[in-house]
Amino acid sequence: MSEEKSLNFIEELIENDLQSGKTKTLVTRFPPEPNGYLHIGHAKAICLNFGLTQKYGGYTNLRFDDTNPVTEKTEYVNSQQEDISWLGFEWKNELYASDYFDQLHGFAVKLIEDGLAYVDHSTAEEIATQKGTPTEAGKPSAYRDRSIAENLALFASMKNGELPDGACTLRAKIDLASPNMLMRDPIIYRIKHAHHHRTGDAWCIYPMYDFAHGQSDSIENITHSICTLEYVSHRELYDWFIEKLGIFPSKQYEFARLNLTYTVMSKRKLMQLVNENLVSGWDDPRMPTISGLRRRGYTPESIKEFCERIGIAKRENLIELSLLEFCIREDLNKRAHRVMAVLDPIKLIITNYTKGEETLIGENNPEAEDKGGTREIPFSNELWIEREDFMEEPAKKWFRLAPGATVRLKHAYIVQCTDYKKDENGNITEVYCTYIPESKSGEDTSGINVKGTIHWVSAQHAKTAEVRLYDRLFSVESPDSEEGDFKDYLNPNSMEVISKAYIEPSLVNATQNLGYQFIRKGYFSLDKDSTPENLIFNRTVGLKEAWKPKS
Repeated sequence: MSEEKSLNFIEELIENDLQSGKTKTLVTRFPPEPNGYLHIGHAKAICLNFGLTQKYGGYTNLRFDDTNPVTEKTEYVNSQQEDISWLGFEWKNELYASDYFDQLHGFAVKLIEDGLAYVDHSTAEEIATQKGTPTEAGKPSAYRDRSIAENLALFASMKNGELPDGACTLRAKIDLASPNMLMRDPIIYRIKHAHHHRTGDAWCIYPMYDFAHGQSDSIENITHSICTLEYVSHRELYDWFIEKLGIFPSKQYEFARLNLTYTVMSKRKLMQLVNENLVSGWDDPRMPTISGLRRRGYTPESIKEFCERIGIAKRENLIELSLLEFCIREDLNKRAHRVMAVLDPIKLIITNYTKGEETLIGENNPEAEDKGGTREIPFSNELWIEREDFMEEPAKKWFRLAPGATVRLKHAYIVQCTDYKKDENGNITEVYCTYIPESKSGEDTSGINVKGTIHWVSAQHAKTAEVRLYDRLFSVESPDSEEGDFKDYLNPNSMEVISKAYIEPSLVNATQNLGYQFIRKGYFSLDKDSTPENLIFNRTVGLKEAWKPKS
């Protein structure tokens, strides 16, 4: 009997709330800001929020935190929806913070009427100075004691577009001596004359995140508002707004966000890479974005397994990228079709093969429960093999081709090397072999045992493809912690393009939703830019850990 998996601390909280009757129906939300593409860190939050309601019942809302019109685009909304759906999750309601602009405005007016908010004409620099330091109390703004009537009139002027950007803000009146700096009269509304992707020009004042977030949760009756640890200090303010407004008491809980080696997780930094053309776009296969991982050939199952393995914790830690690579390798081992591709070719000529052409049969995936079916592989007397599979002067324990050596051709025959040819620069161009007719795979009666097996592609039947070998985006484990600009640590070898590789003809029917193991070379996927005339394959991951960190 398998051991039951222990609960994480959020599951324990939810089970207690459900059993005590404190929570009748579990409601969570995933609230991305539509100012960029989602990355693997967001995948952890997605799996947590949606996974909880899958486990305990209830539902999850998708709510876009679109309170900053300058940075937000419909393109980002669409990409984020696509990523969540691709991961296999469904939201009950598609919502936007902008849906609540009228209600949020009404909440702000109520705070003013209750003497808990005021319009401040101080500059950003003045407000920062007024807030004091962690060890010294703040000083009140000259505008803190305006009358309720004056504040209402000024806030109306802000809303009506009568004041320019930066002229003033609306601040909550809380506690200038609070040890929590966020409680020292935080800004809750600012003027921003900018076109919004949904509301157009209807508004020129926009709520700050801390004001919009908790109230949006409350409007939606979110029972468990789950966010990352950087919001621990925001929880007091979250609760204060809900209490003073007398609205549904959503509760905030925090967990450790995902930090991954050899990449960056800041949307701002990822956007720099895109805008400065250091990558081909948000879905560049080297990026940690969900769309980049999808394009590289990662599966939803592998990402969810990764999130499951790292678990939910209360303390920040750095997760090894090799664990994510392990998860996709394990998943593709069960589902990827085995095929043959030669990336650095030399020609092998079988001098005594007189059959002309022959069709061999290969299993698509011996690791799959149903073996994944079979495919036909054409064979002839001229083949492409990998340059690295021939050694003119073989090393000790060399089990591949060399003068006089024998080796098995995958799915085919045993061959023995009889000669080879070089060009004027000393490079091997052709290898000559004889084959043993009785040694055909599955029908071998030759009695000959060989230790090496190599892959090949029939030269006459081979198709060509562009192959992109991707590696880690950065050459150091934690580019954020290094001195200087994080971009200085980009890995110059993160992509190698092989413009002409030879692939077996079955790959002309390759599809994007199916992974392929290029036998002995790694796992690959068809790129979205691939066409029947120009096939493009991306390396998802090698067959085993091959990364050598910078010493």
